[in-house]
Amino acid sequence: MPKVSRDRRIRLGGLAGVAAAALLTVTACGGSGSSTTAGQATTPAAGGSSSAAGSSTATGQTSAPAAAGQDASAFTVLSNAENTTVPGELKKLAAGACSTEDAALPLQIQTVPQASLDQKLQLLAGQGALPAMFAAGNAPATTKTLVQAGDIANLQEELTKLGVINDVEPAAVSTIKNLYGGFYVIPDEFNIEGIFYNKKIFSANGVSVPTTWDELTADAAKLQAKGIQPFSASGQQGWPITRLISGYLYRSLGPDALNDIASGKAKLTDPTYVKAAQAVADLGAKGYFGKGVESIDYNTAVNTFLTGKAAMLYMGTWVLANISDKTADTVGAGNIGFMPFPSVAGGAGDTSQYPANVGLPFTFGAKTLGPKTEAWLKCIVQNYGAGVLKDYGTYSGFTLSAPVSGLSALQTDIQQTMASSKQSVLWFEAQFSTQATTVSQQDASPLVNGSMSPSAFMSAVQAAQSS
Repeated sequence: MPKVSRDRRIRLGGLAGVAAAALLTVTACGGSGSSTTAGQATTPAAGGSSSAAGSSTATGQTSAPAAAGQDASAFTVLSNAENTTVPGELKKLAAGACSTEDAALPLQIQTVPQASLDQKLQLLAGQGALPAMFAAGNAPATTKTLVQAGDIANLQEELTKLGVINDVEPAAVSTIKNLYGGFYVIPDEFNIEGIFYNKKIFSANGVSVPTTWDELTADAAKLQAKGIQPFSASGQQGWPITRLISGYLYRSLGPDALNDIASGKAKLTDPTYVKAAQAVADLGAKGYFGKGVESIDYNTAVNTFLTGKAAMLYMGTWVLANISDKTADTVGAGNIGFMPFPSVAGGAGDTSQYPANVGLPFTFGAKTLGPKTEAWLKCIVQNYGAGVLKDYGTYSGFTLSAPVSGLSALQTDIQQTMASSKQSVLWFEAQFSTQATTVSQQDASPLVNGSMSPSAFMSAVQAAQSS
C-alpha cells in the first residue's frame, strides 16, 4: 500500500469507526432493485454488473484519478454489486441520451459486494483514488467523513453551476440534506412512505379516505366490526410499526420532532412523545393489526394486503414492485390507492411532509470532477429519472425530462405526489444509534400486543439512545 499521510490516517480511522453501524443503517433505506426485509429495502437482488462502454482493470481496482478537479481517463462508476439498476440504466444512457458524453469519457463500471463497500471506500480514499461516481457508503456517516476530507463534490454548487439544479425534486433535496447535512449525493432512487389502501374494501364498506387520525381510527373500527382486518404490518421486523409512531409525531409535533431527539432538545420519554406510542399501542389493543402480529414477517404482511385480507398497509413506494407483480397482487394495481399519514388534531405537522429516503445513493468525487465528468453529471441529472422509471419502474428524485407512458394510475399519482412535495421527513430510527434502532424494532411487537406499555417502550429506546 502506498505511504499514507497523517491526515489520511486520521480520515481512515474515522471511516472505520462508522463502518460497524453502516449495514444496519442502510436497512432503513430503500435499495434499487431490491426485496425488502428487515428495515426497508436492504440489499438489492443479486447479480453484479460488468463494464459497459469501457472495460474494468483486471484487478477491479479503480484507476488513480487525475489531479484535483481534472477528468480521469474514463468515467468510472463503482457500484455495490447487488444494485443492477444504476449500472443498467447508465449503460442505456451511454448508448443513448449520453452517447456524446460517453464518446468523450467512456463509461467504466466496477462493482464490489455491498458488505465490502465501506472498506473499499476507505482503501480508495486513503490512496487518493476514489472514482468519478460511486455508491456513497452504507451509512450517511461514511459519506459525511468523506465530505469533511474534501473527497466528495458539493452538488448544490455543481448542479447550480451546470444549470440543472431545478431538475431535482425539492423533496429529494430535502431528504438528502436531512440525511447528509448537505446536497452531497444524487437521488438515483427516491421513496416516499404513506398508507396504501384497498379501494374496493373502502367502497364496499362506506369508508372514505381519512384525512385525520380520528377518521383513520373510526374507519378502522368500522372495518373491524365487519370482520375486515384494518391494517397489515410486520411485527417481526418491527419497523413497519415504529413508522406509525414517527408518523404520529410528525403530524402532532411537526417536522423537527425527531431532530429534537437527535439534538437532545427533547426526549422520547416526554409526554408528547409517549402519546404517539400510546396512539399506536391502542391500534394493537383493539386488534387492528390482526392476530399474531409479532410473528408476521415483511413478505407475509405485504401479501396479506395484496391478497385483499387487510384494508391498509403503511409502506414505502418500493412496494410498487410487489404491486406490479400480477402473480402476487390479486387485488390489482387499479384497486389500490395511496394516501399520506393523516393529520392529528391541533398538530403542527403537514400532510404534505412525507417520510422519505434515497436508498443507498451515488455521489461524485471532487478530485475527478473535470469538464467531461461534469458533462456526464449534467446528462444523468437530465435523463436518468425518465429512463429508470421507463426501464425499471423505479422512482428517482429527478424530474422527468419526458412523459413516461404505460404507468398505472397509482404510479402516476405517486409520481405527482413526489413532484408536489416540497419537504420530507425521516423515519423513526433514522437518527438513532445502532443499539437504539435494535431496541426500537425488537420492542415494537410487545408495544402493540400489550406486553409492554408505551412509556416503557419509549424509556427503553431513549435509554439505548443515551447510552
